[in-house]
Amino acid sequence: MKIVALAGGVGGAKLLDGLANCLAPEDLTAIVNTGDDFDFFGLRICPDLDTVCYTFAGISNPETGWGRSAETWRVLENIKKLGGPDWFRLGDSDLATHLERTRRLKLGETLSCITSHFCHSWGIRVNVIPMSDSIVRTIVFTDQLGPLPFQEYFVLHRCQPVVKSFSFEGIQAAQAAPKVLDLIYEADYVIFCPSNPWVSIDPILNVNGICESLHGKKVIAVSPLIGGDAVKGPASKMFTEMGIKPSAIAVADHYRSFITGFVLDHQDSYEKDQIYSWGIIPFETDILMKDQGDRQRLANEILTFCRDL
Repeated sequence: MKIVALAGGVGGAKLLDGLANCLAPEDLTAIVNTGDDFDFFGLRICPDLDTVCYTFAGISNPETGWGRSAETWRVLENIKKLGGPDWFRLGDSDLATHLERTRRLKLGETLSCITSHFCHSWGIRVNVIPMSDSIVRTIVFTDQLGPLPFQEYFVLHRCQPVVKSFSFEGIQAAQAAPKVLDLIYEADYVIFCPSNPWVSIDPILNVNGICESLHGKKVIAVSPLIGGDAVKGPASKMFTEMGIKPSAIAVADHYRSFITGFVLDHQDSYEKDQIYSWGIIPFETDILMKDQGDRQRLANEILTFCRDL
């Protein structure tokens, strides 16, 4: 069974980790959002890519879900003493990733090639691919502060401004990274991980060719919301501020034109009938991933659901 999974953020990384424990490495491909990427101190930061890779490599911070385990902060502490910006937390080990990535980008290497090399260095056998080698920037349009690059909205302003809409700068020219479309065509199933629909999955879907490649595929989405709340991140807040009641139904409706099946939590079982009425097959289970065992259990259940489809 060949699986392509679209992902971004901590929830996506957790499910990917579970899937990697249930499938042969050559049977899993992770296509990762890069709309969150930005430049800081002249360095290319790829938060979603790094979260996924650090998780696969077993070196992610288990408390935060992002960054490196056993991290130190000497560089950031000294930047702060010198009056520099410290709102984005760059740890010392994490900094090495950004320094080397930026060096290679300046030499003309593509982000997908650099990511492949990093995965090899970290012992990651799963195929991890950025959605595009082109630069795409997620912009959050807010009531109070106008348009904000995603990391400024998310980290600097702690998701506090009221969201009006989103845009993806550079998306018109962005082509899918090499092999992405072929891997989707060859996949038996495509899984939308429990990532933020607006800012993790939508940027991937808007890359040229990706939507078209999903036609005729069996696509399964996993809800990032449980009982109307996000496990982590601002997804439910975003739904509310754009006039949509946050719920599993809202997520299923967001993906309605793409998906064959939808995975939702026991708390949202009352929403199954509505989802089924749209021609989408619902699957109810415990989707909260509190530990490694939960990741593997959920992944196994989703793979069984795929086979049953």
